[in-house]
Amino acid sequence: MTDQPKFEHVYQNHHIDSSRWDDFSPRDDDVVIATSYKAGTTWTQAIVANLLFENGAFPAPVWEMSPWLDFRCQPHAEVKAALGGQSHRRFVKTHLPLNSLKFFPQLKYIFISRDGRDVFMSMWNHYSNYLPDSIELFNGPIDGVPRPGPEFPVAPDDIHECWRNWCTRGSFDWETDGWPFWSHLSVTQSWWNYRHLPNVLTLHYGDMKADTLGAVARIADFLEVPITPKRLAQVAEAVSIDTMRPKGATYAPRGGAAWKGGSDTFLNKGTNRRWEGILSAEELALYDQACERTLSPDCREWLERGGVV
Repeated sequence: MTDQPKFEHVYQNHHIDSSRWDDFSPRDDDVVIATSYKAGTTWTQAIVANLLFENGAFPAPVWEMSPWLDFRCQPHAEVKAALGGQSHRRFVKTHLPLNSLKFFPQLKYIFISRDGRDVFMSMWNHYSNYLPDSIELFNGPIDGVPRPGPEFPVAPDDIHECWRNWCTRGSFDWETDGWPFWSHLSVTQSWWNYRHLPNVLTLHYGDMKADTLGAVARIADFLEVPITPKRLAQVAEAVSIDTMRPKGATYAPRGGAAWKGGSDTFLNKGTNRRWEGILSAEELALYDQACERTLSPDCREWLERGGVV
């Protein structure tokens, strides 16, 4: 392990393009929120937004002012121009592993992860509810550039077929799970390897659920945002699922336009262990094998049990 992350892979497929970070012009107080997917990204964006803007006085919908920089399907010039025009403290999101992300030592990075079985259940809700227009967007050209790599398939009717593919197939030559997206496990391991860096805060979704006040306080402290106990309680209430769901168009990507049911589908249950009683012992063994291929023992233990890093 080196002191600073080393760039190893270019990620380009129907959803992501790591080269979109190549011309990113950072400001010293920028914040990067990182997950693989379905592990607390939008929730953490909501926390940061409510810490930076009191009483929900956002200058734009959170999904708009905190863009997914490596998302292939939005014209890059638009995203770059919008970020360049922001005068407030900026916070962007990424779904990239750390070894494919242009890393800036002066920035603050918040990485959140979650038990892979819970990620899958949330991803299944997300994937199986994509509208046809969304599938078409992912598979078409953007900015006149054709889609890189294979076509993004419509979700199968059977959750078990999706699970088998997700556990046993990679979307890139260097990954062995995560298809048709990318490897949640590889993303987690890449960030776990650098959890010691002072500008990286590592959080577990389960811990955030169990102690939201504590999670908000840790994020505020990490970002050096002064906060009183009263304000802490206000932010924790503002980012509860019951408070966020009616405001889904403010938080969900593109206001929820990509999914059947809109933001209500995107901001689904937010609960864990829904895979119990759905996935068989044989199917769960596939996940064990995927973890053994990709995760170090300490990373897997944290991913399944949580705990302060």
